Amino acid sequence: MEQLPLILGTGGAVLLVAVIAVRVSIRVGLPSLLLYLGMGVLLGEAGFGIHYDNPELTQSLGLAALVMILSEGGLTTRWTAVKPSLGIGIALSTVAVAVSIAVTGAALHWLLNLDWRMALLWGAVLASTDAAAVFSVLRSAGIGKRLVGALEIESGINDAPAYIAVVVLAEGTTVDWSLPLLVVYELAAGLVIGLAFGWIGAQALRRAALPATGLYPLATMAVCVVAYSSGQLAHASGLLATYVAALVLGNSKLPHRSDTLSFAEGLGWLAQIGLFVLLGLFASPSRIFESLVQGLVAGAVVLLLARPLSVLLSALPFKIPWREQVFLSWAGLRGAVPIVLALIPLSSGVPGAQELVDAVFVLVIVLTLLQGATLTPLAKALGLAQHAEAHEIDVDSAPLDEMGAELLQVRINAGSKMHGVYLAELRLPVGATISLLVRDGAGFTPNKNTRLQERDQLLVVTTSGARDAAERRLRAVDRAGRLARWKGESGQ
Repeated sequence: MEQLPLILGTGGAVLLVAVIAVRVSIRVGLPSLLLYLGMGVLLGEAGFGIHYDNPELTQSLGLAALVMILSEGGLTTRWTAVKPSLGIGIALSTVAVAVSIAVTGAALHWLLNLDWRMALLWGAVLASTDAAAVFSVLRSAGIGKRLVGALEIESGINDAPAYIAVVVLAEGTTVDWSLPLLVVYELAAGLVIGLAFGWIGAQALRRAALPATGLYPLATMAVCVVAYSSGQLAHASGLLATYVAALVLGNSKLPHRSDTLSFAEGLGWLAQIGLFVLLGLFASPSRIFESLVQGLVAGAVVLLLARPLSVLLSALPFKIPWREQVFLSWAGLRGAVPIVLALIPLSSGVPGAQELVDAVFVLVIVLTLLQGATLTPLAKALGLAQHAEAHEIDVDSAPLDEMGAELLQVRINAGSKMHGVYLAELRLPVGATISLLVRDGAGFTPNKNTRLQERDQLLVVTTSGARDAAERRLRAVDRAGRLARWKGESGQ
């Protein structure tokens, strides 16, 4: 108890510095995860002298943080944005993982003289891209929706097959004809569990009259965590169940959706900060320098051989242009996930696992610096940057249970086709009306001759029965303008 104030004070100070570091990283163009790792190293044995070397606890906390990060990623992913990229995203998260494991394992078996099981274990650890890095970097990089969608789906799903491969190789499970069936079962069962929890959770939250707004975000995140636990207990992929459940919930008509997404985003940042600081605290600078050559060799193999080849083979059925393939190859961002996966064989006492962990630290630092600093310039050089791309309108809802009505808060984002549309042209269904419009901080009651503008905020009052039709109409006009119905846009 005497150390509690010191522990809490240190934790609070680290969190404040980490929040400020986000702003600093944006200004200097340095990925924030490296600053968090540096903070952890500074607190560790090479800095303030805090000694921490518990791989089992680090692995457990790392997986818990990954569950939070995947939940935030799924909740904030718009299905309409990633749906066109679903095929290539799934191929990158499955086929590309298998190809990357095989290519990386074969190359490192030859280059580093590793035995086959350890070489493939290196390949499995390095096969997964990092959801935190992808969600935080690519969404603000001005890249087209198709590429961002593919990379988001990949990073949200590919942790599951990579995790399965690492566990199988670390435990020394016999590789025979039943292994592919096991992998298929774990992924399929994880998918079904995620869909079930996402759908049931969405239905329950829509019908629950919780006494406080702040309880809805807590309940939503709890559903994602329970989906992970259920997946693991069913010997399925809990990570896949988590992401799928969050994706379903995030694209459902949840009460107080905006508050839920803000809460999830904050929790995701907290998980990232805590995870990277913890990993930096666990790292030993002296051992990392000793593994510098191995890390650089493995990084070169992944970046220049395994990743491009896996993207090429995954993209063959989809006729992806070569420019997009180049970008997809370069955008396979690594972060905390490979380090967390590398802790699994270390916790299991696999010989050579410590060298793997240290080499992965080197690889993550080098690749993050290299790829993070060059992604946007590469997109510009390839003609793939789209700085003016519009974002879909935000629609938040709050139920009025006693009146059988709902309030929809609508934000018109820059680039929306709703800009310039007269209120009468919205043609909202019977039972729905716009009661308030806020423009430049001033609110007023609009009429049929009011013309909508970018960055307007609308308050729509609708009966529960008309709510779905009202939201579909708003999204249709947002995408296609006043002639949405004639253009075949339904707003689904």
